[in-house]
Formats: sequence, structure tokens, C-alpha cells
Amino acid sequence: MTRARAPGKVILLGEHAVVYGRPAIAVPLPELLAEAEIEALTRGPSGEIWIDAPDIRYSARLSETASDDPLGLVLRLGRRELGLGAHPPLHLSVTSAIPVASGLGSGAAVSVAILRAFGEHFARPFPADRLSELAFEVEKIHHGTPSGIDNTVIAYEQPVYFVRGRPIEVFRIRAPFHLLVADSGRPSPTAEAVGAVRREWQLRPQHYEGLFDEAGRLAEAGRRAIEAGEIEALGTLMDRNQTILEALALVTPTLRNMHSAARAAGALGAKISGAGLGGNLIALIRPEDSDRIAQALVAGGARRVILTEVR
Repeated sequence: MTRARAPGKVILLGEHAVVYGRPAIAVPLPELLAEAEIEALTRGPSGEIWIDAPDIRYSARLSETASDDPLGLVLRLGRRELGLGAHPPLHLSVTSAIPVASGLGSGAAVSVAILRAFGEHFARPFPADRLSELAFEVEKIHHGTPSGIDNTVIAYEQPVYFVRGRPIEVFRIRAPFHLLVADSGRPSPTAEAVGAVRREWQLRPQHYEGLFDEAGRLAEAGRRAIEAGEIEALGTLMDRNQTILEALALVTPTLRNMHSAARAAGALGAKISGAGLGGNLIALIRPEDSDRIAQALVAGGARRVILTEVR
């Protein structure tokens, strides 16, 4: 039996502006994991893989999956990459603690976990760059025209700096920092949020380009702060990014209440993460303050709060 894991992710700075050519920063969430387990079976057709994903009530045989089935595709990609011919029948079990449709990289994390388990089962583990490239192919099913940021940060398990149309840059942090990830209880409708911003950009391009420029500058400054270990400066940048997301009309009343509650309780900074109109708020905190701020977030409307260390 072979087990493997992959983390979720959050956009730390720069969402939406990244669609318009500005930089964004994403970081892994090691406390939110997708897990894959592969076991050889003693009976069954050669080359068959039974797939079970109880979290989404999914069960199928690989041979019966459609070409656009994400779990089937990632297994076919892994098998082709390894050049496998016939192999003993296998059972794949997939579980994930990462909420779906919440901007936390659930789909990419599942793909990377499966590929890791598959490669390790056959004693031919995939390097991080190839994990990312293969997971990106599956991301096209989930998102149509993905940026590549999710699969990269999850495969490398390091912060990434991303500008659309340029190679994604993986970078290291100077000192670990702590985030509370607070779920608003409402899924984030990515297509709706992106479409709403685009319509307003078309009506007022100069105003919106100015907002995107500022968001890009915040992402650039955020990378410098992370690389220098200047965590309080990072919190200030997150608050300024939240102001831009407010101007883009992406912050719901619940998310606004959660932001105010986190800051009043002592968070160093906070902002929504992802498309907005739902989803999550992230709060940068000192670890000794985590219980107090988490309680404040719940009082402000959060359904669930998770503490994670970015390292």
C-alpha cells in the first residue's frame, strides 16, 4: 500500500489583478491536505484501477471513466508518463479535507496527491516540475483556462510569484508565518466574480487599471516582505489589498464582518482570498493570538477556522 499527500493553497496577494497581467502570490496550506492511497489487488483484470472518492460520493473503474473525468485523466496521465503496459489491478482511495469551490486548490491537490502515490507505488516518483505539468492538464478540466498557479504552488509546496504569460517563480520565505483561514460558509462563484469585474473594467477601464496597478505593487512588495521575514509589513499589505477588493465589490457583508472582527482581535492583517463573493478570509496572526482571533472570526460569521503555518 502506498500513501501520498498534497496541500491546499491560498492567494496571499493579487487575485483578480493577476487576470490583467499583474503579479500574484500564492502559498501552500500544509494543514489542509488531499490524500491518495493505492493498493495492489490480488484479483481483477490486468491494468484496471478501481477508484473511490467517498467525500464526493464517487466510485468508478478507470476503464469506464470518460475522457473529461478528472480522476480518470490524472491516472491515465500518470500511467502514460511512466510508460506502463500491463500492471496488476489496483485500488485508489482519495480523501480531501480541502473544501471544494472555495479557492483553496482542491482539484490540483487531489491530482498531485494521486500522481505522487502512483509514482511512488511503482518506485518511480515524479519530480515536482513534472507533477505540476501533469496536474495542470487536469486543471484545464476544472477551470478551462487555468493560470497554472494552483498546480505549481501545490506541487512544489513553496510560495510562488506569478505573472500571467511568464514562467512561475518559486521562492523561499525568510521566516515562517501563521494564517487563520476562515470559511464564510458560502462557496465562491469564480466565474460570476471574474465576469462582474470584467464588466466593470470595460465600463471604467482607467479606474480599474489603476486598481490593478496598485494590487500588482502590493504583490511585489509582499514578495520582498516574505523574503525578508518582515511579517508585520506583510499584514499591512494584506489590509491594503482588502481595500482594493472592496472597491471591486467582491466583499460580502459576512466577509466584511469577519475582516473587522479579525483586525479588532489583533490580527496583523486580513483579506479575502480567491474570487470573492463568498469563500474564505485569511488573517495573518501571531500564533499566541490564534485562539482569540479564531473565536472573533466565528463570532463575525465564520463557519470554520483553520490555523496553518506557512514555511
